[in-house]
Formats: sequence, C-alpha cells, structure tokens
Amino acid sequence: MSSLTHKRIAVLKGGPGSERTISHASAAGVAKALRELGAEVTEIDVTGPDFELPAGIDLVFNIIHGTFGEDGGVQRALEARGVPYTGEGVRGSELAFDKLQSKARFIERGVPTPKFEIVAAGAAPKMQPPYVIKAPCEGSSVGVFIVKTEAEAAQAIADAAKFAKELLVEEFVEGRELTVGILDDQALPIIEIRPRVGFYDWANKYPFLDPTGKGAADHYCPAALDAETTRRVQETALAAKNALDLRIYCRVDLLLPADGKPVVLEINTIPGMTEASLLPEAAKTAGIGYAPLCERIAQLSLARFPAQ
Repeated sequence: MSSLTHKRIAVLKGGPGSERTISHASAAGVAKALRELGAEVTEIDVTGPDFELPAGIDLVFNIIHGTFGEDGGVQRALEARGVPYTGEGVRGSELAFDKLQSKARFIERGVPTPKFEIVAAGAAPKMQPPYVIKAPCEGSSVGVFIVKTEAEAAQAIADAAKFAKELLVEEFVEGRELTVGILDDQALPIIEIRPRVGFYDWANKYPFLDPTGKGAADHYCPAALDAETTRRVQETALAAKNALDLRIYCRVDLLLPADGKPVVLEINTIPGMTEASLLPEAAKTAGIGYAPLCERIAQLSLARFPAQ
C-alpha cells in the first residue's frame, strides 16, 4: 500500500503566468499518478491568490510553474492557511525564481556561473556581444534573447523590456546544454539537450504547443560524459541547490564548455512534470518510475511540516 493511500491531496494547476498551459499538462500526469497511489485527489485551477481548497486537505501538490506558483506567492498563501504543500518554502522559491537574486547567491557561495550585469530596461549593456538578455522572473525561457551582434541588441532589449524593469545580461557561453534533476540530496542522471533549431526555448521545450511544428529537441540520458565530468557536473548542480538552501526537489540547468568546467544558469523549483519532462526522464533512468517520483516528492515535502 502506498504512503499516500487515502490522503486527501489538492493538485494546484494553471496559475496566472505565461506557463499556465504547461502547468495543466504537468498536473494531468501528477493527478493520475496520485490516484494510482490511492490518494483522494482534487484538481484546482488557480488564477490568483483567492483560490479555494476543500476542507480537510492533507497536502497540496503544487504544480503551478512560473508566476505565483514558483515565486513564493502560493507558498506564502498556503502557509498563512496552515496547509502543507510540496516543494520549497517561501524564501527558497523566491531565490530560485529571481535570476538576479540567485546569481548573487551563486557568486557569494562560489558556484560557477556566467559573468553578468544588471541593466535597466531600455539601457544598453556595457558587455559586448555575444550575450544573453533575460527577464529575471520568467520561466520556460520566456523573455530570453541571444544577442550575437550589436545590430541585434536594440530589438532584443526592447523585447525583453516587455517582461521586466530590470534585465539580466549574461555572457554567452558556448557549450553543451545539460540539466540535472535533484531529489532531496540525490543528483539524478545528467540529461544533455540538443535543440534541433536555435536554443532550448519555449518552442523546443514544448513542440506540441508550437503551431509551426518547427520546435523540437533531442534528449540524451544519461549524457555521454566520462566519469570525472559526470561527477563534476553533478557536484556543481548539488552546490547550486545548496547555495539556495533548497531541500525537496529541483532541476539545475548548466552549460558545459569545451574546457569541461560546468557553469550554472538557473534552478527550477517546480520543473515540468509531464511523463515526458526532463525530471521524470532522469528519474526513470535512475530506476524511479513516475508514480514513485510523485510519491517521493510528497513524502519529502510532508516531512517539512509538523504532524497534523
């Protein structure tokens, strides 16, 4: 019998942000798995802080990606109600979601990350191309623009300014795109991502949502890396997770340049959870099926809260 049998679990999905559609896809998989584990599941489509929960909920499984769900907003609302929830707490969620705050913490705690500067929206960076402009509080590569020449800069800055008043400008690092899922203190097998076109943007992450049909990326799990490089990448991912004082689960995105020294880009505290998403893919390679992964996330999360 599962540890979640007869547990009353509310799955929060949707949210007010740009990743609403992806959240619905993740939530469908999570809700199905929780029901298979014997839980009594209620799915709740959230559009803002005034969402309602049924009485007697044992756990909220938060699967709202991005704004409100991943930035500390829903965490703060649930703590005010005294309801246990999955994933990180308020401060960890805030730190990981805000690329400016997480960058500062990486630097403070010695985690390798690309050089960067912070500019006001509309201002020109001091850094010379190539560089990457990022809206600091968006997920799924929303508001991310690669600038390879000065001629591209003005339009990229204008486009990114639609998302934020301050922008992160990051040195462009040529390297292999890697991601490491972390469950508690376990670094899962490394995935290498190879976009077929461009970089790993919205269309390549979610080709089923791209009406042009052009987006797609190939995943290799475990990544074809030697043992020493594998160790170095996983240790760097764990160092990034620990730098933000994260405890439950997350996914760390990195680049691996030709010199073999990985650099951390960002951490997702509520990564995609469709059965084809990166974290479940890595867990499966480690021998952890989709339903057991959901159960483990729930168990780790419940352990953070006093017994009800």
